[in-house]
Amino acid sequence: MWSASALVAAWLASAALAIASAPWALAQPWMNFVFKPLATVLVIAHAWPRGRDTPQLRRWVLAGLVLSLAGDVALLWPQRGFLPGLVSFLLAHLAYLWAFTRRARLAARRLPFAVYALVAGAVLWLLWPGVPGALRIPVLAYVACLAAMAAQAAVLWPLAPPGPRRRRAAGLALGGALFVLSDALLATNRFTLPLPAASLWILASYWAAQWLIASWLAPPFHSH
Repeated sequence: MWSASALVAAWLASAALAIASAPWALAQPWMNFVFKPLATVLVIAHAWPRGRDTPQLRRWVLAGLVLSLAGDVALLWPQRGFLPGLVSFLLAHLAYLWAFTRRARLAARRLPFAVYALVAGAVLWLLWPGVPGALRIPVLAYVACLAAMAAQAAVLWPLAPPGPRRRRAAGLALGGALFVLSDALLATNRFTLPLPAASLWILASYWAAQWLIASWLAPPFHSH
């Protein structure tokens, strides 16, 4: 069994190598095929021993991570895999949302939902002219699920009791925000204008988001 520090080091190295595989860096596509899925597998390994005292939360967070892995694999083929990847991540957000609503009812606090609705509307407004007609409904559904997931993550932060659970909930809220940022950057790069060193910003924020979501689950041998 790996130590926590070894797991973090392996995850950071895999993420860095996947990012460095891009044309603007090392231009080694094979590295992306190896290290991009591996980085997400290592996030799953981080989540696996956590949350044993809250099995329902653990089950749905793990489901979201596995669905995200499926999306990562699909997006290794950016054209053919885009729609399957979009659907995989949409389902991942629904799995996360279901986990988060086990802690508090949906939209128990309205402000985060209002804020993320404005963010989602602004992102869609900017992207819409460049989104192909066949993808508009899937993209709209995806953005709605993503925004709801991030908003519900933010709901849990102030509702968590002080102490370790509050700190993990704060990390979860940040993870939701970083997921929105990552996908907004990805969509901008795909539908509006190419971004310099796009994979750096997209993937760094994506894996940070996933790690923070996984870390919301209580660590082994701790109370939730």
